[in-house]
Amino acid sequence: MPKKIWLSSPHMSGEGYELQYVKEAFDTNWIAPLGPNVDAFEKELAAWVGAKHAAALSSGTAAIHMALKAAGVEKGDLVFCQSLTFSATANPIVYQNATPVFIDSDLKTWNMDPQALEDAFKKYPNPKAVILTHLYGLSADLDPIMRICQDHNVTLIEDAAESLGTKYKGKYTGTFVNTACFPSTATRSSRRQAEGCSSQVTKKG
Repeated sequence: MPKKIWLSSPHMSGEGYELQYVKEAFDTNWIAPLGPNVDAFEKELAAWVGAKHAAALSSGTAAIHMALKAAGVEKGDLVFCQSLTFSATANPIVYQNATPVFIDSDLKTWNMDPQALEDAFKKYPNPKAVILTHLYGLSADLDPIMRICQDHNVTLIEDAAESLGTKYKGKYTGTFVNTACFPSTATRSSRRQAEGCSSQVTKKG
């Protein structure tokens, strides 16, 4: 049998920090819904990536859904998202009774192709938002994508599920726009108990 190459293999610290915090949660009876560990996670994540705020939600899907609501996406709207991504990127668009328009990928970054995005605006000139996903630890080519969205006055949302710690021109992904999502599940770069803690990070007060 060929050796498996894990998408994101589990890693626990040699010091045993994970067991310490799990035991602390049980000892203090902060199992659900929230508690000091979640509060600390929000603060530490925001501080680490350089954002002003982070809010832990139930999933990455919920974070994207909330971002779309904040962007005013409603029934009948169009939302651009990339074709190479997990279904959770597109599902919240449908939850809002909007229509996803899939943008092809750039061969260099595996993420949204800026030229394909520009072409999409010519065919569908009035989308309500663009969801950009940074896949497999690789950053999308943010400068042209942000410029295109600014030129068309369209909200850009970063899905940084798989790029926590990745930098684009010296700055962490997930901090280039007003709203970004950092889902944390078993296959993501950051993991949390149960279904995972998804954070929405905003630069504005």
